[in-house]
Amino acid sequence: MLKLYGYWRSSAAYRVRLALNLKGLSYQQVPVHLVKDGGQQHGADYRALNPQGLLPLLVDEENGGVRIAQSLAIIEYLEEIFPVPALLPADPAERAQVRALALHIACDVHPLNNLRVLQYLSAELGASDEAKNAWYRHWVALGLAAVEEGLAVFDGRLSLGERPGYLEACLIAQLYNARRFNCDLAAYPRIVAMAARCEPLEAFQLAAPEAQADAQ
Repeated sequence: MLKLYGYWRSSAAYRVRLALNLKGLSYQQVPVHLVKDGGQQHGADYRALNPQGLLPLLVDEENGGVRIAQSLAIIEYLEEIFPVPALLPADPAERAQVRALALHIACDVHPLNNLRVLQYLSAELGASDEAKNAWYRHWVALGLAAVEEGLAVFDGRLSLGERPGYLEACLIAQLYNARRFNCDLAAYPRIVAMAARCEPLEAFQLAAPEAQADAQ
C-alpha cells in the first residue's frame, strides 16, 4: 500500500500523482490542507511524519513504512521500485536532459512561487496582491522561457517519444500554476504543445487538482 499525503492544489503533490498514475500504481491519498487551521502541514501529527512540514509525503507500507519527502525523491523512488513502465528515457544523455529540466522546474521556478513564499511576501513584507502577482509572473516567465528552449532537444516529441513521463509530470503541474495566475503563455509554443498532448490522457485527467476528493 502506497499512501500519499498531499493537497489538491500543491504542484509538488500533483507531480507525484502524475507519476503514480503514469506507472499505473494504486495509492491512498491523505489530504493535508495547506491553509485550514493555519496550515495542517505545521501540525504536530503531520510534523511527526515529516519534520520538513512540507508536501507531499509518500509512505510505502509494504516496504516497512518507509517515509519519503520531496516530490522528485519520491518519483525517483517509484522509478527504482517500480521500473516498468519507465518514466525516464533509456539513453543516458536524454535521461540527464530530462532530469535537468525537471530540476529546473522543481528547484529553481517552483520554490519562488509556492504558497509559503507568497504568504511571506504578503504577511511579512507587506506586498500588495499586485506586487505579489508581479513577483510570481516574473519568476515563472524566466523559468518557462528556459524550459521552452530546453524542450528543443526533443524535437516535438514527448520525453519518452510518444509517451509522457518524469518531465511531463513536473511541467504540467507548473503549467497549472502559471494558468492560475493568468501568465501569458504565448511565448512558449513547445510547452503548450506538450501540454496539449498530455492533458487529455487519463493519467493526467485523474491527477488534475479539481479531480481530487479534497478540492473545495
